Amino acid sequence: MSIWRVVLSVLFPPLAVYDKGCGSIVIVLILTLLGWIPGVIAALIILNNPKS
Repeated sequence: MSIWRVVLSVLFPPLAVYDKGCGSIVIVLILTLLGWIPGVIAALIILNNPKS
């Protein structure tokens, strides 16, 4: 996970996970709409997942 991805996930979480698949983008977008902090946390968790 690069520093640019972390900055992007703080500023606009759905854009940070664009290459992780459509499901990830939808989940992070919904969480961001419900509240900014849950979206940021979800984006950081998805980006930190070692399996993908």
